[in-house]
Amino acid sequence: MSKLPVLISIPHGGSQIPPEISDRVCITPKDQFEDGDALTQEIYGIKNEVLAYVEGNIARAFLDLNRDVNDRPPKNPDGVIKSMTCLGKPIYHSGKELNDELTHLLLQKYYHPYHDYLRSTLDSMEGIQLMLDCHTMEAVGPEISPDPGNTRPKFCLGSNFGNSCPDEIVQRMADCISNAFELNKEDVVIDKPFAGGHITRTYGNKPVPCIQIEMSRALYLSDPWFDRDKLKVTPMRLKQLQQCFKNTLNMFFKK
Repeated sequence: MSKLPVLISIPHGGSQIPPEISDRVCITPKDQFEDGDALTQEIYGIKNEVLAYVEGNIARAFLDLNRDVNDRPPKNPDGVIKSMTCLGKPIYHSGKELNDELTHLLLQKYYHPYHDYLRSTLDSMEGIQLMLDCHTMEAVGPEISPDPGNTRPKFCLGSNFGNSCPDEIVQRMADCISNAFELNKEDVVIDKPFAGGHITRTYGNKPVPCIQIEMSRALYLSDPWFDRDKLKVTPMRLKQLQQCFKNTLNMFFKK
């Protein structure tokens, strides 16, 4: 069976604490879970069925692969190397915030290899027709977001307002998602509240279109699937969502 002509990027699904900074961290596992795109590797991780695939293993709280390398605290506490979680909790013990040396180390060891892979794959691998940068989003916009307090759609597809992906392609993807996930058309929106982050803006149409996919966590971090005490999701639900994602791509490339 031929592989789907897609490069899948999952930058925020990691859960590891870099060992170089583990003694400085003060956030709880729950804080870390809520800051990242929990379980996205289980949902989008169809690595054996696509031409190219990359995922980040470090938790987003400690390294955000979907930020510019120079986007940092104190100007932006939610930058590439963070000082606070997206819900406003300090990540490090007082007096043990990351210095320039540790920041440089994390970038060299974890950030640059991820982007080197994206760049080299897009430059050299033949057959890739589309890049997907895969995320999940909170069901209601948090205070730090562009839509605080607003209930979000089931999916948001970011095309950087047509600059990273032609309108007809992102609309076709929206139609395939609504069909595969059995959603209403209005449950899948384009460029609102997210038009695409650093990865989408940087690699879109260079040379292939790139779409940022944001799935609402209401589809799995909610009753009856989610155990809030154990931070676990019913495995069958994750399998269902992954199958719907596979069906989406199969529909997309059959058209």
